[in-house]
Amino acid sequence: MRGARRNALRNAVVMALFALAGTALLAGTYQGAHRIIAQNQEAEELKLLDQVMPARLYDNNLVESRITLPPDPLLGSTQPASAWIARRHGQAVGAVLSFVAPDGYGGPIGLLMGVDTQGRVLGVRVTESHETPGLGDYIEKSHGDWIDQFQGKSLADPAGPLWRVRKDGGIFTYVTGATITPRAVVAAVHHALQYVALHRRELYAPAQNQGRS
Repeated sequence: MRGARRNALRNAVVMALFALAGTALLAGTYQGAHRIIAQNQEAEELKLLDQVMPARLYDNNLVESRITLPPDPLLGSTQPASAWIARRHGQAVGAVLSFVAPDGYGGPIGLLMGVDTQGRVLGVRVTESHETPGLGDYIEKSHGDWIDQFQGKSLADPAGPLWRVRKDGGIFTYVTGATITPRAVVAAVHHALQYVALHRRELYAPAQNQGRS
């Protein structure tokens, strides 16, 4: 009887050790996989940010500079937005903003814009779009260079009335039969530049004074 109890106890201990080892192995595997996923996500995020904020301009970790912006009509959404602050030797040299063109033909269009501290656009990219393939999707960089025409523009260049597509008396090109989409993007970029001008002090404040997300 005593021997049976001893064997049962031994078996229970062995099973517990196996369970503990298995749990530790799974935890280690999860942590390793989670770390790899996080690294891949950061690499993809930086790749997109680099398209609108050239890496040669800053020396900080752009991904880690992310701050949360409260909802604002100029950013096109009732949800908080994000901004990444580019710095060189500790001084702000520009920012990347996420914002939305709420009135695209296929629905809201997610956008990303890099701008320097003088208010000049360094680049714009579409991050989310539901536009008709082969028609309104020409706003995406993968489908052409239309989105590049914002580079170098500012609130003063062109003057406000020219921040429209050519059909409406502005300077921005469009494809015949697909005017709604570029009209929405042009207006959204113009509004985002207005936001930057109004919130310049908060965006370019010293890093220690900015609230992180």
